[in-house]
Amino acid sequence: MEYNLNDIIEMKKEHPCHKSKYWKITRMGADIKVKCQGCGSTIMFSRSDFEKRLKRIIEKAVESGE
Repeated sequence: MEYNLNDIIEMKKEHPCHKSKYWKITRMGADIKVKCQGCGSTIMFSRSDFEKRLKRIIEKAVESGE
């Protein structure tokens, strides 16, 4: 599955805040950082752990000016 910075994604398990089940990718590298769209909490995963937990991509980030 192809994902990029600022994509909105859904994970297999919902965040305990129960305000939202969607996350925004805020950092990519060897680790991937995601931000809960409900409460604003951030979590960092290793790339392999993130790929195991990723369910689907909800919204692709808008690419700016070319």
